[in-house]
Amino acid sequence: MNKSLCFLIFLFAAQACKTVQDDKSTPMIRKDIHSYAEDAVIKQLILDLEADFENRVLKGSGTYQIETNGADYIVLDLRGPEIFTVLVDGEKADFKLGTEDPILGQALVIPVKPGSKTVSIFYQTRPDADALQWLSPQQTSGHQYPFLFSQGQAILTRTWIPIQDSPGIRFTYQATIRVPKELMAVMSARNVQVKNPDGIYRFTMLQPVPAYLMALAVGDLAFKATGARSGVYAEPSVLEKAAWEFGDTEAMIAAAEQLYGPYAWERYDLLVLPPSFPFGGMENPRLTFATPTVIAGDRSLVSLVAHELAHSWSGNLVTNADWNDFWINEGFTTYFERRIMEALYGREYSEMLASLALAELHRLVLEIGPQSKDSHLHLDLKGRNPDDGMNSIAYEKGYFFIRLLEEKIGRSRFDEFLKKYFSEHAFQTMNSERLLEYMKRHLPLDSLQINAEEWIYHPGIPANCPAPVSDRFDKVEQAYRQMAASQHWDTLLTSGWSSHEWVHFIAQVPDTVHPAQLKKMDQAYRFSESGNGEILDIWFEKAIRGGYSPEILERIEDFLVHIGRRKYLMPLYKAFKATGQIETARRIFNRARPNYHSVSANSVEQLLKE
Repeated sequence: MNKSLCFLIFLFAAQACKTVQDDKSTPMIRKDIHSYAEDAVIKQLILDLEADFENRVLKGSGTYQIETNGADYIVLDLRGPEIFTVLVDGEKADFKLGTEDPILGQALVIPVKPGSKTVSIFYQTRPDADALQWLSPQQTSGHQYPFLFSQGQAILTRTWIPIQDSPGIRFTYQATIRVPKELMAVMSARNVQVKNPDGIYRFTMLQPVPAYLMALAVGDLAFKATGARSGVYAEPSVLEKAAWEFGDTEAMIAAAEQLYGPYAWERYDLLVLPPSFPFGGMENPRLTFATPTVIAGDRSLVSLVAHELAHSWSGNLVTNADWNDFWINEGFTTYFERRIMEALYGREYSEMLASLALAELHRLVLEIGPQSKDSHLHLDLKGRNPDDGMNSIAYEKGYFFIRLLEEKIGRSRFDEFLKKYFSEHAFQTMNSERLLEYMKRHLPLDSLQINAEEWIYHPGIPANCPAPVSDRFDKVEQAYRQMAASQHWDTLLTSGWSSHEWVHFIAQVPDTVHPAQLKKMDQAYRFSESGNGEILDIWFEKAIRGGYSPEILERIEDFLVHIGRRKYLMPLYKAFKATGQIETARRIFNRARPNYHSVSANSVEQLLKE
């Protein structure tokens, strides 16, 4: 083994709690503080895995086509999988593991020659791999077969594949996945639309993607088309409702292409996951993973589909170089989402969404502190889990910054800028510094006094933040004031209200309201019995903070036990904690935890420890 490789291995072993970049004595510089990857990089991955539901592991191999770029070792990220054998160009090779970091895992260091072409790794995941959730039949909609799904963002792919787990490194992939014959496997790649009787599924992803966009799901799935290049995968008991709910998907694709250019990923399908999925959606290329909580029966929550579709341009096509600039993925995408919603449903509808977003932004900045560095767009996540930065700042502060650019520059000119931006940077990465330079070359930022640096590098909400205008919300506020003054809640005229108007109505209720008033409202409008997750979440939070929760605790607990979406969980657990009911929160969490993905479980556990 050569001297430079020996030195690298010694360095990893000596630095138990520090990254290579932290050590100023080393000449090596990592581009991504959340990855051990160095000069040698992966260009293609060929996976061959078997899903063992009995032992809750994936086992098999990954073969990597690599470019060494003159290096004599390649470094992959690893957190959990057990490595059995490593081959380099078909010959057995030594490998070393660096000291384990609780966030980053370990560096998997493999010696190569400058001309090496392939590395093969034979391995097996752990049953508790953070990216993978293995569900029993009882945890699914059909209650007959088990289910498996992965969630790689931000740095969890390394828990099920040895990989260079950085958004700045792209590769193509092929995969063979072997599953029980009664189940179907799907991935963020080309998928079949019917079950294979032999339980063997083969996938190809021709467009290069970063590791966090690799995704796998296995379950009792069926498919239904919603258009020429779109459709839905779901458990049979959910499929028809899901296909109807997402019936506007093809129109969304057309609206998106009209705005910012051709869709680059061939098909756009959705997979409806069991309720334990921790996010609203995940923009895995070609196959968005979606929470069933958006199936409200009235298409009122399909802005989530618009959001994940928009990621096909902002995020999947042009990707944040590292997680400090998560806002580049999410801010542009949220802006794009609302433009799609405006194109399909009108300006008044999209302005309601923007108004709710601004209220959420103000609430979050107040909660974390207006001077908090976590309210910057460009974050400093050194030594932290990237999940710590994935709150609505990136989405909503990012959205209002992009919206400000549009309003100052003019929509037509700004649309041309965005189309050019996506085209020129397709399948590339972007960070805040280079984005700002690009904007200054193509947009009159200084002459329009946009103060872009303040938006990106400073805390809080800048004074020039756009203000959405919603006549429908104005009428909701007027109605609430009238009802609050009269206390005759059942006389409120709500015919034709959307779920967004109901959410805004509930948001007007102060936390100091008397429990008896909350009970009257609940009897009049049956909020606790709603089938809409957005309404339930904000209503249950008001009930907890207002002292009404003991009367409906069973419904709140049922919601928390069966819904794993972190956006819904955290406000309710925080409300229990803030009102001195932490033991109630802990009891519910102990019951619910088996149904939560690790992303949600870890967030709730950390909250309830404090």
